[in-house]
Amino acid sequence: MTMPSHVRLVEVGPRDGLQNEKQPIEVANKVRLVDDLTDAGLSYIEVGSFVSPKWVPQMAGSAEVFAQIQRKAGVTYAGLTPNLQGFESALQAGVREVAVFAAASEAFSQKNINCSIKESLDRFIPVMEAARANDIRVRGYVSCVLGCPYEGAIDPAQVASVAAELFAMGCYEVSLGDTIGTGTPGATRRLIETVSAQIPREKLAGHFHDTYGQALANIYASLLEGVSVFDSSVAGLGGCPYAKGASGNVASEDVLYMLNGLGIQTGIDLDKLIAAGQRICSLLGRSNGSRVAHARVCA
Repeated sequence: MTMPSHVRLVEVGPRDGLQNEKQPIEVANKVRLVDDLTDAGLSYIEVGSFVSPKWVPQMAGSAEVFAQIQRKAGVTYAGLTPNLQGFESALQAGVREVAVFAAASEAFSQKNINCSIKESLDRFIPVMEAARANDIRVRGYVSCVLGCPYEGAIDPAQVASVAAELFAMGCYEVSLGDTIGTGTPGATRRLIETVSAQIPREKLAGHFHDTYGQALANIYASLLEGVSVFDSSVAGLGGCPYAKGASGNVASEDVLYMLNGLGIQTGIDLDKLIAAGQRICSLLGRSNGSRVAHARVCA
């Protein structure tokens, strides 16, 4: 199979990245990050999450962020909505695309959202109905596709089953998440081969954490399997809560550098992306998780 000529990066830094930060983050700084990412050429930015601040304090103020960002035509600004209440809040904030998430691991589902996989999927039925009624697109996530912190290895057939349910519900795209970053290229290719028997490859995305340093290798393996959408986080924002001190999301800068080297088009300006990552890291007082950024800035 030939590699895609164009790849869409789904920038999850403002949501999946910032939600793991311990310190409070001002709305203005979140807005600046989204605007910087828009200016860098990202066509899809996950801006925030409509969940209770009690559970995810860093996502407080997501409605205000959506109200203040400088929206650009052709760019998708999405929000995570775990239930109907979250969806209604997103709708009020002017969000035109939302995401829902399920797990491929029963143990992870119980520990993370206190319900079974089936119960979590049932919760999405009213969300999908409301989305259809309001002409809102819905993207689906499946977590723990290549390993679970509680169950260990996950059967690809189980991942395919959950992903197929999300797709059948109406999710236009399903992102396969290696939540703990234990996946390897061979396992990644086998997973995509199994899932693609039920969902077209052009409807799949990859979400690889870099905990074991395998994210870029897994993205390359996915490219070989015909996948052309990948989630990433500017400056590698977002740690892995299941592995102390480990990195989480793969850095958007590093993915972009690899794609550029492969001659794959993205429409993203690497220098502007690096600047966006440097700025938010300075505001957070943390080191930049992108190797490319370190090499360019320190060179």
